Amino acid sequence: MYDHSNLVITAWDGDTLVGVARCITDWCWSCYLADLAVQPGYQKEGIGKKLIELTKEKAGDETMILLLSVPTAMTYYPKVGFTKEDRSFAIHRTK
Repeated sequence: MYDHSNLVITAWDGDTLVGVARCITDWCWSCYLADLAVQPGYQKEGIGKKLIELTKEKAGDETMILLLSVPTAMTYYPKVGFTKEDRSFAIHRTK
């Protein structure tokens, strides 16, 4: 997963990795935020929001950030600037 990502932003507390934003982007139209993860003990400190801000900065102003949310994070993303969309489609994994 990491090897095929072309934008990865991390957050550290000393030598401890506490957060990561892993993306696939074309640098001009869309940036798929495949993973946003913050260690439980570091959540609610603004780390996820900062990772999203840095992702947007690196991807550029013309690039939209897209993601698929896990059910437990559906209320988080609107709080950090995402708009819920009702016009997406998916072919789900079979394995």
